Amino acid sequence: MLRNLKSAVAAWMIVAAAASAQGVADPVDDLLAALATAEGPDAEQIVEKIASEWSRSGSAALDLLLSRGREALAQDDIDTALGHFTALIDHAPEFAEGYNARATAYFNARMIGPAVDDIRKTLSLNPRHFGAMTGLAIILEDLGRESAALDVWREVQRLYPASPQAERAVPRLERMVEGATL
Repeated sequence: MLRNLKSAVAAWMIVAAAASAQGVADPVDDLLAALATAEGPDAEQIVEKIASEWSRSGSAALDLLLSRGREALAQDDIDTALGHFTALIDHAPEFAEGYNARATAYFNARMIGPAVDDIRKTLSLNPRHFGAMTGLAIILEDLGRESAALDVWREVQRLYPASPQAERAVPRLERMVEGATL
């Protein structure tokens, strides 16, 4: 599994660099640019708008599968959630949010390998998905991979500087990985 984590981080960095170098346009470019300087409630509103954009598959039926899967997950009905998310992915294999949602369900079921696989796919389809990066950073830290987790948290912070989770995680992990300053 550690090999998969290393591969996930490496693949994500390659994809992110390639997308950045190619200047790939995305409907959320302006929102991400605004998020880079937003704070507090403004940042939270932008994050919600980005999440809304990323949750649009282009099909009402597929959006309904995503919604029903999220509702099932909120009710802790992981099997039903996995069923909806898997059906969504089967019908829309290029829709990053389907993989991200299923990764969350797998994580909640403590199925870490499948969660990491889905995070890897999410990031290959959407290399700026700071939500998927957050999940990856949490998993890496849970597995004792503090240095790799720190790298991912720093990338989250680059995209979403006001991330409360990253604001807490980065200094804590820096002390663990880099040691205390004198």
